[in-house]
Order: sequence, then C-alpha cells, then structure tokens
Amino acid sequence: MLELAILGFLYDTPLHGYELRKRITALTGHVRPVAESTLYPAIKRMEKGGLLVRESQPGQAAAPRHVLSLTDAGRQALLHRLAEPLQQDITDENRWFTLLAFLRHLPEASARAAVLRRRLEFLEQPASFFYEGDRPLRAEELDDPYRRGVLTIARATSEAELAWLRAMLREDLSHRRSTPNG
Repeated sequence: MLELAILGFLYDTPLHGYELRKRITALTGHVRPVAESTLYPAIKRMEKGGLLVRESQPGQAAAPRHVLSLTDAGRQALLHRLAEPLQQDITDENRWFTLLAFLRHLPEASARAAVLRRRLEFLEQPASFFYEGDRPLRAEELDDPYRRGVLTIARATSEAELAWLRAMLREDLSHRRSTPNG
C-alpha cells in the first residue's frame, strides 16, 4: 500500500519527502500513520530499484531539498499495479481506497472498469464479520447492540459503494457505446 501511494502521488507531481509523507498520511493516516522510519527506507528501495530519482534543489533556507520524481519504470510500475491489482488491494478496504485514489491514471477505460468489476464481484459475495457455523449473520440476528452496530454500519457503507460502482460501470458502458470505436 505504501509503495502504491508513493508511486501514485509522484505520478501526479514531483514532491520532496516531507510533502509526500503529508499526502500519504492524509490518504491513509487515519488507519496507518506513515512514520519517517517506514517512508524513507521505502523511498530508498524504490530509488535503488530504478522507480524514482532524487534531485537536490535549493531550499528556502540554507539546506537543499531533495525532490523525488518517478522514472519511466516507476510510471510503468504504477500502471501495472493499477491494471493488475493484488487480490488484497481489492478486498482490503484501506488498500482499495489507495488503489482507487490513483485509478484515473490508467489510460484505458476498459482497464479501469475491469478493476471496478473485481471490487463489485467481491462486494456482492455474502459476508459478515460474525458467523454461526458457516452462515453469515445479519445485524437483525444479533442480540449484542455493538455487533449489530458493526454490521449496520458495514451494510450502509457497502450499499453506498455498490451503488457507486454500478453507476461508474454503467457510465463507462454508455460512454463506450457513444464513441465511434466503442
């Protein structure tokens, strides 16, 4: 998730490490705060792997700033990760939101739609946080008001996301039908 966020934000624009950390924290920080001890080793690995470069620029004070930019390999890595996300990127809500934040960078509408369909298929499967044997329990079946709350909130969130996904896929389909090559 961290590498995807780094690639995505640097695809948008070159950034210095502090600004990159602020943006990643804004996207994922309520769930997984990004510590310098996590971010900077990831940046170094990605730099060593040829995905990004670091350039020194004069700072506002005396110290120079290191600005990070994606290489062509970094751009291709992002597009590959967006087009062929890991199953965890589809099923884990926090990873999904990170993927979704940069999905617009995929140039092909059909590739974006394929990713959205994978998420839709996942959400349409019966699931619960609580089970009786193999059977998922519904909120109405629980005596515990807190567990009922978990399921009620999760259902509302899921219904909102399902509606959004279906609307996006309908919009994509109607757009393809209205274009000459669609």
